[in-house]
Amino acid sequence: MQTGTAKLTIDAVEEDLEARFRSFVASHTDRAVRVAWRLVGGDEAAAKDVAQEAFLNAYRALPRFREEASLETWFYRILVRRAHNYRRWLALRKLWGAPWLDDPPDPAPSAGSDPMLRRRIAKALDRLTRRQREAFVLVHVDGFSVRQAAEMLGMPAGTLKSHLHRALTKLRAELEDLGNTLVGGGEDELP
Repeated sequence: MQTGTAKLTIDAVEEDLEARFRSFVASHTDRAVRVAWRLVGGDEAAAKDVAQEAFLNAYRALPRFREEASLETWFYRILVRRAHNYRRWLALRKLWGAPWLDDPPDPAPSAGSDPMLRRRIAKALDRLTRRQREAFVLVHVDGFSVRQAAEMLGMPAGTLKSHLHRALTKLRAELEDLGNTLVGGGEDELP
């Protein structure tokens, strides 16, 4: 009889985790697409595909989720890997000269935005290394803590801080002519 009770407990835990995941998907879809959009270089269709693929991969891996990290951290780690795979795929396609792959279209500008400035910032972000870009986007753009971002990227917090510092240094140098309107004077500030 204990085997039946253990089976019921395992089923209940799996059902609870699946319910938590469904709730997580419902509450994090928009943020996942925004993070993916920034990580893939501003292509809205690719960002939606990457986010959807990350949710699907996470769902398939749900039985192996050990809850050593939060569901959010675990999922965004998957999302970052999917975005990296997309950028690697895109780089290979461009390298081999696929004529149908042009620069992704700029999203519709919001009121008061400067498309040239947005394009310049996007190019500056593209010049960062993959790890620098991921660290910068996760911490300074999407507001994850250093600890959360380090867990998502699978690296120690000190290493992530090093990537952040290098990213900020490069971005400041690249965008220094914009003056104090974009780049703050603080050590780790860049809106």
